[in-house]
Amino acid sequence: MSNSSSITQFLLLLFTDTWELQLLHFWLFLGIYLAALLGNGLIITTIAWDQHLHTPMYFFLLNLALLHLGCISTTLPKSMDNSLWDTRVISYMRCAAQLFLYVFFISAELYLLTVMSYDCCVAICKPLHYGTLLGSRACVHMAAAAWATGFLNALLHTANTFSLLLCKGNALDQFFCEIPQILKLSCSHSYLREVVLIVVSLLVAFGCFVFIVVSYVQIFMAVLRIPSEQGQHKAFSTCLPHLAVVSLYISTVMFAHLKPPSISFPSLDLLVAVLYSLVPPVVNPLIYSMRNQELKGALWKLMTGWFSVATNCLSASTQEI
Repeated sequence: MSNSSSITQFLLLLFTDTWELQLLHFWLFLGIYLAALLGNGLIITTIAWDQHLHTPMYFFLLNLALLHLGCISTTLPKSMDNSLWDTRVISYMRCAAQLFLYVFFISAELYLLTVMSYDCCVAICKPLHYGTLLGSRACVHMAAAAWATGFLNALLHTANTFSLLLCKGNALDQFFCEIPQILKLSCSHSYLREVVLIVVSLLVAFGCFVFIVVSYVQIFMAVLRIPSEQGQHKAFSTCLPHLAVVSLYISTVMFAHLKPPSISFPSLDLLVAVLYSLVPPVVNPLIYSMRNQELKGALWKLMTGWFSVATNCLSASTQEI
């Protein structure tokens, strides 16, 4: 019987044995990765650059974009590297680091989404108390609490998972190091400790989801009292897509970690992992930017400013020549 200390590397999921399809997978994941980098990078840059966007809502949005960048940068580059070089190998330490960072980012993202729903609820339902309840110090404390809680959650899960005895090989049926896949390799009842920890974490996640839903119900009730149909349409067009993405994110995470082994298939596990690991970082920037006139205006000013600077530099260099 071998344990985790004797394993020096893991084998990640190989999408296909055909080189052409591996190359297609590389370009597909590269496109997804670049789209996430561009969308979230523009949101971060625009909010940091425009003084008018230094408000609680955009402060939380900037933190969410950072978490999205961290989340997708933890999983996709290694998968693309494996497809490009036709390998499945990931070292033991890199797998542990990947699992820690991934759990850290998705946990902090969930807590931050909960805080953002509270921010939106206060802004719409209690606008007169908004400055009191969500001052700059309170916002920093809530964001820091989300990051710190995610870090603690990741530390507990990573330490517990990689202390298990692993004797069922080293092949993982996933394109990144995921807790359920590592638990499948365990050969002792000690894995039940991690299962209990996962259940507790998912109960907390479900509590966050209930809080988010209750917040949005209050928001919708307040919006329905708005006499302007344009105001109602604007609020619903922003809130409903965000709620849909949050629901998809939480439901797929809970399904991936709670589903019984009898319905565990590589294709199903892969689809679920894609839904909760790749979709939010790509879709959320579209929801927050394309449906937010204030952010779109700031982004347009930023882009035109960059274009003007580039044009002036180009004309100056042409005159020197």
